[in-house]
Amino acid sequence: MIIDSHAHLVTPLSLLGIRAGLEVSGGQHSLKWLQAMLPQSDLDAAMEKNIATMDDVGTDMQIISPRPFTLMHSHNRFDDVDMWIRLQNDIIHANVEKYPKRFRGMAALPQVNGMPIETAFAELDRCINELGFVGILLNPDPSEGKGDSPHIGEEYWYPLWEKLAEMDVPALIHSAGCCGRETYDEHFATEESMAITKLSHTDIFERHPGLKIIVSHGGGAIPYQIGRWRSHWLMTQASENPAIAAFFKDLQAAAKAGRPLPQAPDELVIFDDVLKKFYFDTDVHDPESMKLLFGKVGVDRCLFGTERPGSGGGIDLKTGRPMDDLKFTIDNLDTLTDEDRRKLYQDNALKVFTRIPREIVEGRLDG
Repeated sequence: MIIDSHAHLVTPLSLLGIRAGLEVSGGQHSLKWLQAMLPQSDLDAAMEKNIATMDDVGTDMQIISPRPFTLMHSHNRFDDVDMWIRLQNDIIHANVEKYPKRFRGMAALPQVNGMPIETAFAELDRCINELGFVGILLNPDPSEGKGDSPHIGEEYWYPLWEKLAEMDVPALIHSAGCCGRETYDEHFATEESMAITKLSHTDIFERHPGLKIIVSHGGGAIPYQIGRWRSHWLMTQASENPAIAAFFKDLQAAAKAGRPLPQAPDELVIFDDVLKKFYFDTDVHDPESMKLLFGKVGVDRCLFGTERPGSGGGIDLKTGRPMDDLKFTIDNLDTLTDEDRRKLYQDNALKVFTRIPREIVEGRLDG
């Protein structure tokens, strides 16, 4: 079974038009008014387009969330953001109701810059407990590039980690729009990289052992720049622990003298071990980048995710296929075994998204 863990709502232009009206109306309109202005035929056409896109590449199920760059998190009126997010989550729920074996919902949250994270909990509870969603989409920068949001390692976020762990709800880290000097695509890579580096300096996984955090787009720049973070990690420990500092001194001396290298002390923690506390999707659009990701974090920590249809729709000059046809890419990686592919396509997703009803996957699983 092919489960795509990172996908977004195919959004008709009429839905984006409603967002424009909502932004300028200053609270004039209700959610029911907004829903009445949206032609059902547009929603049906978008849903069928998504199904056709899935069928074209052999995807059995997508876990879908609203398109992140549309989320309005830097907008100042909470009620506007809340209505907009609820509207999109309701559309996703309707898609799941129409095609329960093809779609599952991942909830966006009404995050508003400057407001406590707890303000998003009502929608989180509604989507998980009432609508049957299986995860949440989490924007680590509600300021959308303005630079004044608490970074994701700060205590601001702690109530959310506790709640997600208690509910066994995974979070997909995915930034949204950007009002700063980056495009939203560039902002994705920045925020996803920073999510790993900031969270790696906290104890959230020790305090919440069941917490499941997926970092989108293959972890941003971290797998490629892993040597930098390994170095920082080791230097920090050497500066804080005299025994570790002495070990590195002995290690360097042994290397220069051509002697056997000493065994690392048990208390030494390497960055690679911290990195493997996260999960990652496969949305990197390049086979060599995908090999790098698997080599650094392991197939066990990766979930098949394509964001299709999205920014990866360009045609690969070497294959003639869309770059986001990642099943084709994975099927043709000679470094993977059939067991690896089964983990990527279904097993890891079912382990992370425990709220996917097992009755809808029964009889569809490989192995």
